[in-house]
Parts: sequence; structure tokens; C-alpha cells
Amino acid sequence: MESGPGIFAGAAFTIFGAGLLWWTGARALHRAPVAYGTSPVISFALATAFGAAFVVLGVWCFGRI
Repeated sequence: MESGPGIFAGAAFTIFGAGLLWWTGARALHRAPVAYGTSPVISFALATAFGAAFVVLGVWCFGRI
């Protein structure tokens, strides 16, 4: 019963992080801005860093079950 919230949190973090990484990669391949009104390099770096951090956090949540 206690593993339910961990499974949900792990799945949510992992799916969001993977989606963010996929979206950032697709935008970079099309040379489209990741975020409007910001530096392309900084927005790409931050989106990649946060996407990777969410994937790692999700995997960590799954490992705690």
C-alpha cells in the first residue's frame, strides 16, 4: 500500500522528464527556439538539465519502492 505513491511519483517524473527531453531535442533538430524571448543556448541547456533531472528523480523514486 505504501508503494503506490512512489510508483505514481516515479512514473510522473520519468514521463515528464522524458517528454521534456524529447521536445527539447525535436526543437533543437528543427532549429526552433526552445523558449521564446530567451537565449537559445541557455534555454536549451536549462531544458536539457531539468529534463535529465526529472528522469533521474523518477528512477530514484522507482528505486525506493
